[in-house]
Amino acid sequence: MPAFSAPDGTQLAYRVIGDGDPVVCLPGGPTDSRYLGDLGGLSTHRQLIVLDLRGTGRSAIPEDTSSYRCDRLVDDVEALREHLGLPRMDLLGHSAGTNIATQYVARHPENVRKLALIGHSSRAVGMEITGEMRREHAQLRKSEPWFPAAFAALEAITEGTGGDWEAITPFFWGRWDAAAQKHHAASRPSNKEAVALFAAEGAFDPETTRAALAGCETPVLLLAGEFDLNSPSQSAAEFATLFPDATLVVQPGAGHYPWLDDADRFVAITAAFLG
Repeated sequence: MPAFSAPDGTQLAYRVIGDGDPVVCLPGGPTDSRYLGDLGGLSTHRQLIVLDLRGTGRSAIPEDTSSYRCDRLVDDVEALREHLGLPRMDLLGHSAGTNIATQYVARHPENVRKLALIGHSSRAVGMEITGEMRREHAQLRKSEPWFPAAFAALEAITEGTGGDWEAITPFFWGRWDAAAQKHHAASRPSNKEAVALFAAEGAFDPETTRAALAGCETPVLLLAGEFDLNSPSQSAAEFATLFPDATLVVQPGAGHYPWLDDADRFVAITAAFLG
């Protein structure tokens, strides 16, 4: 597995999948990037350069654990671009990784040709996804057999009377079947410290980031799953307004991992955008 040295000397690993023009891919979590797979076959169109964030997958644990902070991870992405020798790159982020990608393009707009944000997180821009928005979005699944128990857990979480996050997991998938359950079990973060410190104080500067995005000419794709409770389409639409050149696509029947729910549709959308 290829690797490179981050600015602080931490050795970071990445996977290379497929051929063609490269797309640098940033996972969420922070967790092992293996859960991204080949993004439903996107690797048949483009070469995927999939980064293992520090302290996850095969990347080393840093000596300074404060470097798990999201804004510090932007420096790792820039080091990867320089390592690859790319004057400009296409950048794709998923879930929490979209915070890194958003801050990267805000800081280095000249280095990004196109930006794809899949199942976005809005922490980097200070955009709130309310409990009411999530409850309303959850109602799209009310015909599912698991809905009553999952919705009760969701209400308890949003009201602050419960914390059974595992019970609401089915809301993040277009189909809560055996394949989804297997993928969920295999993709859970193992480095709890990296998760806890990702959003530590100072990780985000929404006002500065929003101001930078307002002048960013990079074409942006925001792809939201129709059923994704983590990244509701209403929030994605609001996020899109922060960019001068943004395209919003809501993938029907998909959850937080749209390349698993309908690989052909996901690949068609994403490959067409990236070109």
